[in-house]
Amino acid sequence: MAMAGGALRLQRGVLSPRCCEDTLGRPRPRRPVSDASAMLNLFPEMRPIVGPPVPRPRRIILVRHGQSQGNLDESMYTRVPDPRIGITPKGWEDAELCGRRIRDLILSDGADDWKVYFYVSPYKRTLETLRGIGRAFEDERIAGVREEPRLREQDFGNFQDREKMRAEKAIRLRYGRFFYRFPNGESAADVYDRITGFRETLRADIDIGRFQPPSERTPNMNLVIVSHGLTLRVFLMRWYKWTVEQFEGLNNFENGGMMVMQTGSGGRYSLLVHHSHEELKEFGLTKAMLVDQEWQKFARPGELNYDWMTSGPSFFTDSR
Repeated sequence: MAMAGGALRLQRGVLSPRCCEDTLGRPRPRRPVSDASAMLNLFPEMRPIVGPPVPRPRRIILVRHGQSQGNLDESMYTRVPDPRIGITPKGWEDAELCGRRIRDLILSDGADDWKVYFYVSPYKRTLETLRGIGRAFEDERIAGVREEPRLREQDFGNFQDREKMRAEKAIRLRYGRFFYRFPNGESAADVYDRITGFRETLRADIDIGRFQPPSERTPNMNLVIVSHGLTLRVFLMRWYKWTVEQFEGLNNFENGGMMVMQTGSGGRYSLLVHHSHEELKEFGLTKAMLVDQEWQKFARPGELNYDWMTSGPSFFTDSR
């Protein structure tokens, strides 16, 4: 069978266009070389990686938003959409103090070429917190800001009824904090799924050096993620492969609080480079989790911890 001047041919009963032709047999326009170059500028991940590897950022700093109007008055959730709830005057103080703490931490390195790059939840309280944090940094120190919807708060189901929500939270304690899904909302397991996608984006950004042009690459880049309490705990769970049981033993960040993942001698991120054992125990890390963080301090990217409790025979200890 032939159609459109022979442009289509029958292959196993299916009409198939020839190379460089569309389904009507018309030649496809060739993309100018200049367009291809423009595409590479828009999507640097399409560009082949040449030369030395991009330096990994020194830190990934997780920040919970400052005190919000909802933290102060739960009735806010009954009349204001959750994404539109802002921070209080104390929340602004939380944010500015956090910004100064981050700046002091970075300055303690003694480097001259440091910068910060921000990922932020699109909720009003996180955007306001980021603006408060940003007051601690000169414009030339800020490499960029990206609003990231996957970093949003756990969805509790549009406008909230206070009494129903209290009942739902009580049920969640009996059901399990990770798997319990709020009516018309999300479970922590749902948040885990979207955070998994964000984590892969973050890893790709780190690998291609999206936040530092080739002429400005430095190991003194610092990433700051401004988000919400549960979302940040789920992020840590996903990054370090913690179990559901371990997640349920974690405590929330305080408003304006931060958790620092910092590169150790081998190049991997460990919570123990910056935080003490006591701080992490208070956060909820178990002995086994702390042992793994010690390993993270010295391991190199790509190495696996074969002694980690969920990957070895210790998993079966209680069943024998």
